[in-house]
Amino acid sequence: MDQESLPYIVEPMRLQDIPEVLEIERLSFPTPWPARAYRYEVGQNRLAHYFVARQRFPADREEQVQEKDTSLLNRIQSWTQTTRAGELSVVGYCGFWMAADEAHISTIAVEPKYRRQGIGQLLLITAIEQAVKLGASLLSLEVRVSNLAAQNLYSKYGFKVVGRRARYYSDNREDALIMTGEHVGSAPYQRLVHRRRAELHQRLERVALATSQE
Repeated sequence: MDQESLPYIVEPMRLQDIPEVLEIERLSFPTPWPARAYRYEVGQNRLAHYFVARQRFPADREEQVQEKDTSLLNRIQSWTQTTRAGELSVVGYCGFWMAADEAHISTIAVEPKYRRQGIGQLLLITAIEQAVKLGASLLSLEVRVSNLAAQNLYSKYGFKVVGRRARYYSDNREDALIMTGEHVGSAPYQRLVHRRRAELHQRLERVALATSQE
């Protein structure tokens, strides 16, 4: 499926994205990272790789797409023009650290009003694909034991629970599960990611079509 038909795009995080990232961070985590942490990650840490998801449509998209213009080609052209026209809102972000052949996913978050629309999954796919390009064969992360939605998402991509960190989270002393995805550069794993990406693109295309018809 053509990437231009997706309602969201994923790009490397820039320093100027940090204010929007911090707002999502504040809404997503009880102990958010400070701005200086993101400035270091994005501007100085050569082992860090961070990405943002942007909404392809600006808030005034209704004025840019005519109500009677229902051809997919014209909608795609309109969306592409608005993408080039200016800055687009950050609706989610993720990041990972590379160490040898392991990529550790340090964070992933989506603005609350955009959750359950596939953005988190799109960010996870991006992290996986970029980590593999950098030579990763193992992915790892921590997740709260109570965060079943995140655990289910990671399980869809072959992550398995391999350990537990007691009282890992400082806000409530909740335990963290350690989850890993192994052999992520292998052909079977890449087929899994390709299949999941195709499924997600179909879902996001339906979102885009519904949005353009509002």
